[in-house]
Amino acid sequence: MSDDAVDKGKRRFLVQMTTIVGGAGAVGLAVPFVRSMNPSARAEAAGAPVAVDISKLQPGEMVTVEWRKKPVWIVNRTDQNLADLAKLEDKLADPASEGSIQPEYAKNQYRANDKNKNILVMEGICTHLGCSPKYRPEIGVVDFDSDWSGGFFCPCHGSKFDLAGRVYAGVPAPTNLPVPPFRFIDESTVLIGVDPEGVA
Repeated sequence: MSDDAVDKGKRRFLVQMTTIVGGAGAVGLAVPFVRSMNPSARAEAAGAPVAVDISKLQPGEMVTVEWRKKPVWIVNRTDQNLADLAKLEDKLADPASEGSIQPEYAKNQYRANDKNKNILVMEGICTHLGCSPKYRPEIGVVDFDSDWSGGFFCPCHGSKFDLAGRVYAGVPAPTNLPVPPFRFIDESTVLIGVDPEGVA
């Protein structure tokens, strides 16, 4: 074997090893850089959008997530729940949500957008003194209502809300539960904190 052949082999080996080590180093530098573009926990708490997977949320179930240091409820309402909403309007203080906080696209009977009326996205803080109401999906006679159609009950002072977060008349809470901005990224993911595309 000639000296030239040995030198070329060593050179090829060194070039390949340098390329591999350099590539690994570039990846090592890129990972923290890409991670730095994701919102920090502090940014999320301050109001960065929160994506929520609802693919396993069955009809009648609710999940709670945190956005802007507040609990946000996502409820998968049944078709019966939606049908019952119209029957409650004479019992509500603000059935059309005129004096309540919600995006324009959620200012309707369902307080949801047209893409999926069954999914309710709502802040879980009572508008009376800031307690967190309890999810009471059962229908019928309950300890605080003899004709309950499902909804939310605040045990602190007795405020009641239907399954659209609309407040019953005659309770301490003055307004409906707030609806934050939200949009569907796809059928199984809700992004809280961002309006749908094309909506300001």
